[in-house]
Amino acid sequence: MDTVSRRAGNKWVIYQMMTRLFGNKVTKNRIYGSREENGVGHFDDITDKALDEIRKLGATHIWFTGVLEHASMSDYSDYGIPVDDADVVKGRAGSPYAVKDYYDVDPDLATDVDKRREEWEALIVRTHKAGLGVIMDFVPNHVARAYASDAAPEGVEDFGARDDRSRRFSPQNNFYYLPGEAFRVPPDYDPLGPEIKGPKEDAFFDENPARASGNNVFSATPSLGDWFETVKLNYGIDYEDGMKTYFDPMPDTWLKMKDILLFWAEKGVDAFRCDMAEMVPVEFWAWVIAEVKKEYPDLKFIAEIYRPALYRSYLHRGGFDFLYDKVGCYDALRALMEGRASAGQVIAATEETQDIDPHMLRFLENHDEQRIASPQFSGDARIGLPGMLFSAASGMGPVMIYFGQETGEPAAGAEGFQGDDGRTTIFDYWGVPEHQKWMNDGRFDGGKLSAAQKKLRSEYAKILHLCKDSEAIRFGTFEDLTSAMEIPGEAAGRVLCFARKSFGQTLFFFCNFSDRARDISYRISKEGAAALPRFRDAFTGEETEASGDKIQLHLPAYGYRVLEW
Repeated sequence: MDTVSRRAGNKWVIYQMMTRLFGNKVTKNRIYGSREENGVGHFDDITDKALDEIRKLGATHIWFTGVLEHASMSDYSDYGIPVDDADVVKGRAGSPYAVKDYYDVDPDLATDVDKRREEWEALIVRTHKAGLGVIMDFVPNHVARAYASDAAPEGVEDFGARDDRSRRFSPQNNFYYLPGEAFRVPPDYDPLGPEIKGPKEDAFFDENPARASGNNVFSATPSLGDWFETVKLNYGIDYEDGMKTYFDPMPDTWLKMKDILLFWAEKGVDAFRCDMAEMVPVEFWAWVIAEVKKEYPDLKFIAEIYRPALYRSYLHRGGFDFLYDKVGCYDALRALMEGRASAGQVIAATEETQDIDPHMLRFLENHDEQRIASPQFSGDARIGLPGMLFSAASGMGPVMIYFGQETGEPAAGAEGFQGDDGRTTIFDYWGVPEHQKWMNDGRFDGGKLSAAQKKLRSEYAKILHLCKDSEAIRFGTFEDLTSAMEIPGEAAGRVLCFARKSFGQTLFFFCNFSDRARDISYRISKEGAAALPRFRDAFTGEETEASGDKIQLHLPAYGYRVLEW
């Protein structure tokens, strides 16, 4: 892809969109509303203008979330797609991680359902033309209970087609079985909400013998909190017999998954975000990533992973390029933003991964986390700005934002299956109100945003462009500046200061996580002050002079400064 730079050391800025929600212009938002009532966004709604504006925001890549065909309550039987049983679908639109066909795309996303895969391929081309890379979900751990591919290439067998269902475990089975037991829908599940009844809602799903659920629940009666709508895939680990492994001969699931990755890589995908990668053995990743990169050496793999003890294994042995920095940077930053932790704890969490820093993907929002502006988090989008600067600038690895984050979307109210939880629904048809103001009926010009929202979005753009373009951030080292700071006692622990240093550039970052303005001092050596007495603001170009061996700084509430020396 000529239009997207692949030079080593370039910092990725990932813009995640929930694809079915991004282009939806309908504002009705009825709880548990159907596709017809609440609308749905299509591939074609992601126009050249939309892509160009995402690039101008500072993005280098787009993660198109929820592209693969997954179980839903919408009826596409006229197009040869079987209707799903409502009792094993979460929400009207369904979970994008209950994949129903690895070789097909969600018919909801197509303007012409018969040409849905062609429309996705056209969007890949359009995205590349805009100078952006394409990231696609790969969901290796589980599939929808009614998985059945009708779009697989000739000769490809479905998962489970040759399984011996009389055996609890076999290395060559694709699933885990519970012989003699039939699957039972969680008794407290009301799939369409209290006021809506569907034709297949009968608290029954025909699966006998039952199969283990996606979150490693080996029971025929999973609970509502389990991933009961999905089935765990078998990579050759016997979970019920001491986690014994059977990798030789190679499990059939490994081979099927390699073919799926190669199928989409051939379409021009630049990276795969691998869902719950830690629930799949590292031995599989070590094999499959190497195999895929033999044909597509520039392809990247991103691991959703939450166990720090596994980080280095999944990088060095498994072959992943990037890992989620959720348990560490995100958790510490959120605690600081909520007043539950100090700035020093954020620094400590960051320093724990310095040896693998270029591989750590940082964020403040994604589809799993609560919106910064939600009442369940901060209730104020401004509070996210100093945290976003730290997430974006503290490491060489990628940074990610979630669509609507830059306009202060609060995910207010209950949408359907998820309820009122501070997250934008991934299970239901919905319009995203503050994002829709920027979308402005498909103009993508921010025409309906308030002045405060326009300022917020411009601040995000400044931060992302600084991080993408600055040598010190892309290649430099991280240094804690806490010991060199003079901060009033009541502000101690609420001001986060650090530096990024490369051969050609030094940047100093000062972030105020307090609801009050703060005056702070940064102490430098007298020799340094004499040699370079002026510091330039990295955003405005304004110069700040050292006063003796100190720099005096004023930080507004939830404000920040970046100085270049």
